[in-house]
Amino acid sequence: MRRAILWLAVATTLQAALAAALSATAHAFPGYQPETIVVKTSERALYYMRGDGRVMVFPVAVGRRGKTWSGVAIVDGKYLNPDWMAPPDMRRARSKTPRLIPGGAPNNPMGVAALTLAGGQYAIHGTNAPGSIGGFVSSGCIRMYNQDITDLYQRVPVGTPVVVVTR
Repeated sequence: MRRAILWLAVATTLQAALAAALSATAHAFPGYQPETIVVKTSERALYYMRGDGRVMVFPVAVGRRGKTWSGVAIVDGKYLNPDWMAPPDMRRARSKTPRLIPGGAPNNPMGVAALTLAGGQYAIHGTNAPGSIGGFVSSGCIRMYNQDITDLYQRVPVGTPVVVVTR
């Protein structure tokens, strides 16, 4: 119980500190166009370059060792309460992993919404494990607090560029 309260305090402090950066301007991120999502895995942060020149900052969880990636993609789909299907490598490694968990189920790791990324099996999505935010824990997806993915989901259209960098 004490550990849970401490973790909640740390997570709340982290979220508040990152939210304070909302007033940052896009000038702090040269080279990125407005309406672009930038994920910096080393910082475990997602930056959304708004069209008004401001930057929104969200804490995220990213891929664990061996599952991190970098590159450019686009949002190719938007889903509310998405189903989750275990990637083949996860099913091979953990045979008891369910093949499919329906959207809205309490054990669904996708949370309340997902933005799928073209060119791979990755997504930016919510989570049923909010304590994982801030860590290197996923199989390559970018996890957000459910309230944060809900906010981002409402702001970005299909076709939004996503840049993932490791520095």
